[in-house]
Amino acid sequence: MTPSLFSFGSAFLLGLMGLTFHRTHLLSALLCLEGMMLSLFIALALWALQLESTGFSTTPMLLLAFSACEASTGLALLVATARTHGSDDLKSLNLLQC
Repeated sequence: MTPSLFSFGSAFLLGLMGLTFHRTHLLSALLCLEGMMLSLFIALALWALQLESTGFSTTPMLLLAFSACEASTGLALLVATARTHGSDDLKSLNLLQC
C-alpha cells in the first residue's frame, strides 16, 4: 500500500468515524462530510493522473461540483435550522415534527 493511498483512505475513514460517532451538532456533521468529499476528490485526481487518460480527467471536477452543491445545501439547512430552532444541536431536532 502506497503512503498516498493510506493517507487518503485514513482521511476518509476518519471523516466517516467522525460522522457516525460525533453527531452532536449539524456543523460538525457537515464538516465531516466535506472532509470525506475532499479526500475522495484528491484520490480521484491522483488516480486520473496515474492512469494518464483524458477520459478520467473530468471525474474529479464533476465530484468537486457536486461537493460544492452539497456544501451550499448543507449551509442553507444549517441557517434554516438555526433560525427556526435556535441552535444546530441535532439532539433537539425532531424529524417527525412538521
